[in-house]
Amino acid sequence: MISYAFWPHVRKNLKGILSLLGLIMVFGIGFLAPVLAPFPPHAVTVGPSLSSPSDKYIFGTDDLGRDILSQVMWGARASLLVGIGAAVLATLVGVTFGAISGYFGGLLDIALMRVTELFIVFPPIFLALAMIGLFGNSFFVVMLVIAFVSWPAMARVVRSEVLSQKERVYVEASRAIGASNTRIIWYEIIPNVIPQIVVNTSILIARAILLEAGLSFLGAGDPNVISWGWTLSNAFPFITIAWWMITFPGFALFITALCFNIFGDVLNDRLNPRLRD
Repeated sequence: MISYAFWPHVRKNLKGILSLLGLIMVFGIGFLAPVLAPFPPHAVTVGPSLSSPSDKYIFGTDDLGRDILSQVMWGARASLLVGIGAAVLATLVGVTFGAISGYFGGLLDIALMRVTELFIVFPPIFLALAMIGLFGNSFFVVMLVIAFVSWPAMARVVRSEVLSQKERVYVEASRAIGASNTRIIWYEIIPNVIPQIVVNTSILIARAILLEAGLSFLGAGDPNVISWGWTLSNAFPFITIAWWMITFPGFALFITALCFNIFGDVLNDRLNPRLRD
């Protein structure tokens, strides 16, 4: 029902069309990276060291002669995987915390919100760096850490919506017929909060991709996985003599985050009942 109502709105919105096309292209490149990439991303000396963009090496090569275009394509695969994986995990935790907190209220609400605020107090990247220092920097651990520092935003949004929804007539009717609290939360209230969850999940994906890039840039990512952050970190020492090494992965990261954020705004314009025409 959401997709049916959403598509007519998107096709009349230039920003929505462009952001959707951009996301489709990024997902396609990431999914087809093993086929589209001209060289393996770790393959050294595929060309001259620090070769500028040319017909053979479209995005140039790095200090070890590795193809930047191949790294950008494979980086899309890794960055999207960690972004979506972390956002989904953060959404599950955030929805659970927010729904329980908003529905039951009282001391439980206060306790859960204090836990949420404890995470918000610390800048996410500092908290993530501390956790990676404790648990390691494998790709899966980085994904879990990003999810762990990202869920409070979703929890606060869901709590706010549940506080509003639990006073509605349909919830009172469910209580009147003897429905359990679990059924009311997950089968009555949450389905009515899904539009806000979808919108905020799209924004969480963009934030997770940027956070992973920041961690990899600082050397806290998995060194065995090519991501855009890894590519930017590798390019930084050569920024003054090889502009292409940082420009192309940086542009890919910028466009992807921008598309997710714009698409989230378009979703919000259509699905948020307060903004709907």
